[in-house]
Amino acid sequence: MKWEITQKAKTIPKLNNPIFIEGLPGIGNVGKIAVDFLIEELGAKKLYSFFSYRFPHSVFVNENNMVEMPRIEIYYKTFNGNGKSKKRDFLFLTGDIQPIDEESCYTFCEEILKIVKNHGCSEIITTGGIGLQNIPDKPKVFCTSNDSKLFKEYIKKDMLVEKNIFGVVGPIVGVSGILLGLGKKRGVKGVSLLAETYGSPLYLGIKGAKEVLRVIEKKFSLGINLKKMTKDIIEVENELMKKTKEWISESLTLAQAGAKAKNKEVSYIG
Repeated sequence: MKWEITQKAKTIPKLNNPIFIEGLPGIGNVGKIAVDFLIEELGAKKLYSFFSYRFPHSVFVNENNMVEMPRIEIYYKTFNGNGKSKKRDFLFLTGDIQPIDEESCYTFCEEILKIVKNHGCSEIITTGGIGLQNIPDKPKVFCTSNDSKLFKEYIKKDMLVEKNIFGVVGPIVGVSGILLGLGKKRGVKGVSLLAETYGSPLYLGIKGAKEVLRVIEKKFSLGINLKKMTKDIIEVENELMKKTKEWISESLTLAQAGAKAKNKEVSYIG
């Protein structure tokens, strides 16, 4: 299944050993909220836009009463423009939707991994939510990985990450999981940061997204201000949730049907 790049930046930047971070819609939109905030806070610029005939057969109506196609996009942020900074650059994947079936998810992830490697990126982070039956007061962040050495970097005591994820989640469904699985085969190491959130399709996981961002800030010292994640981003994500609630609800049903949760009744979809 072909994924077409419909828009490219006029100038393709040369990135310094970039980190790739994925945040597409899922439970509580945890990953989507976190990555959208990073894009806005860091002033990241659009690099690619994608189109596929496997997008959902629907369009959105915006606040100007005009139709919009669903979007999946990659942004970039450089820190080495003056040639002096040693800070690594970043690529961010965001969008309104995820691929809608197994085949398109795999082909999309293959395309993303090609782009990642073409930009000299050897490390990825996927993000998402762990759906609980109740709203957590202070969401925990769990981690899994396709590389044991990288995994150990994220479960150090000061990284604010729970190290034991086995038995807490069922299958990681969607791009967040498949990117790690295929990444291992393609020589791209990665971790998935999954924050607890409420498992309702209409719930926004702002708290969970903040905890994921705390981990990313702790790891990379980007200087992001989490206090800014207030009214504006909640309004934006509420609008997104209206767009994607049907897709999330259907995907959640599939994930719950396939998952055999242990200890707690939780599930996750990337």
